[in-house]
Amino acid sequence: MSRKRLGSAVAVVMLVAGAAGCGGTDDAADAAGSSSSGPEKSGPEKTDGTRAVHAAYERTRSADTAKLTVSSKAVAGGRSVTAKGSGAVDLAEGDSQVTLTSRGARIEQRVVDGIIYQKPTAAQRGPLPEGKSWMKIDPARLPRSGSGDTQVSDPVEPFDYVKGLDSDDVTKVGTETVNGTQTTRYRVDVDVKTLARGDRDQEQQLRRQLDTSSVPVDLWLDEQGRLRQETLRLTLRPLKNSKPTDREDTRVTSTTTLRFDDFGTKVDVQAPPAGQTADVTGRLADATRSPQAG
Repeated sequence: MSRKRLGSAVAVVMLVAGAAGCGGTDDAADAAGSSSSGPEKSGPEKTDGTRAVHAAYERTRSADTAKLTVSSKAVAGGRSVTAKGSGAVDLAEGDSQVTLTSRGARIEQRVVDGIIYQKPTAAQRGPLPEGKSWMKIDPARLPRSGSGDTQVSDPVEPFDYVKGLDSDDVTKVGTETVNGTQTTRYRVDVDVKTLARGDRDQEQQLRRQLDTSSVPVDLWLDEQGRLRQETLRLTLRPLKNSKPTDREDTRVTSTTTLRFDDFGTKVDVQAPPAGQTADVTGRLADATRSPQAG
């Protein structure tokens, strides 16, 4: 797998996971804290756990603001690419500001009123007109079908899948400490259809690549029932129409982690000055439609 394609896989996973993605391995979870009780099976605790998970979306948004960190790792063909980011988010409005670093490149990203602004490094500004330092992207104008890497939203909105889970989808793992905060960890099964967020073409592609109808996600909720950490692990298999020589190279195993801290922190995200931005939405849309895209 080329480093370019592997790097794209990291971005896809972060966005599909929601927050700029979400996740973490079991090893990362163990490092965050130790479980004080075993997985629940049934009974009142199961019901209480389901209620807690259902309520987590609104309770997290009601915190108004938070600092966030996100990390993602994709492995394929013996190579790995990692991405890390930190910033702050307005949980109620969806605006956010995050600085992402991957393979030595540093990109600042802002989301304001649903519009994405990205400031690449000087070496990556080739497509931008002279004097422009920010790319402007309007996700609403991008094609959806089969384009998971173009579906960008605020870090909490994709988390609303918790509202539709039933008791069979929720298992309490135990209590753990995450970055100094006592939490309860739950494992939930999320339908692939929910991850695709209404995009039927993407849903079908994900089902083929994941070879499963649901994906396990780990959630850590604090004592107020707010999301502190979310975990997603995916193994994206090659599509059947890929070339046989490429199949092993295009298999991607990914881990993505999103964490919220310091609820109530001051957040003031502003769009870059219009004179410094260039709208690249049309170019991205054309690339997405192109059969050679990616």
